[in-house]
Amino acid sequence: MPSDFDEMFSVINAAAEAYKGVIPDDRWREPYMPAEELKTEIQKGVEFWCFAMGARLLGGMGIQKMGHVTLIRHAYVHPFHQHSGLGTQLLQHLEGLTSGPILIGTWQAASWAIQFYERNGYRMTSPQETEKLLKLYWNIPARQVETSVVLARGELNSQ
Repeated sequence: MPSDFDEMFSVINAAAEAYKGVIPDDRWREPYMPAEELKTEIQKGVEFWCFAMGARLLGGMGIQKMGHVTLIRHAYVHPFHQHSGLGTQLLQHLEGLTSGPILIGTWQAASWAIQFYERNGYRMTSPQETEKLLKLYWNIPARQVETSVVLARGELNSQ
């Protein structure tokens, strides 16, 4: 629904303000995720699940099956509703939709995001494994590969 798209676009960019001044300056832009990029992500198979209260969208998280792994993509909760358990509820819901390994990529500098995923049972991959996984499952620039981490849940033996 177009209104859902507009609200998801708004939530992503409001929540992404936390990255400003934290991630490398050459990776920051405004809006953080342009509408066309969000549309492309959806067209490429990222399925968003959202949490709403009444008619207001409070957060959303994407899931994308990539071969034998599942990626959690673009996980954002509106700043006014962070630390309320919404992110954990969304993550647990998406975990219930898949079996097998789950991968999550985020910025090295986003310590709050890394801590969130670690509290929810994810482990950081080694720098070598991170680079390999980012190049295999994500389509991101080399500079973003250099400044990102991957967290995993489940066995990744068949990479």
